Amino acid sequence: MSLKTVHIIFITASVLLAVGFGLWALNHYATAGSIGYLLTGILSVVSGVVLVVYGKRFLQKLSHISYL
Repeated sequence: MSLKTVHIIFITASVLLAVGFGLWALNHYATAGSIGYLLTGILSVVSGVVLVVYGKRFLQKLSHISYL
């Protein structure tokens, strides 16, 4: 397994974790009403989107390197 493949796996896991945590925090904000949960949820979802953009640019930059 190449370093490129490992990097893609970690980016994917980070996106899923950030978006999942953000959705959990936003759901908790809907029930609890604490502004801290709202800010945490928004920042986590934005971080997930930024990681997706980073992953796309990473794949474009290293498109000439194989996955193996």
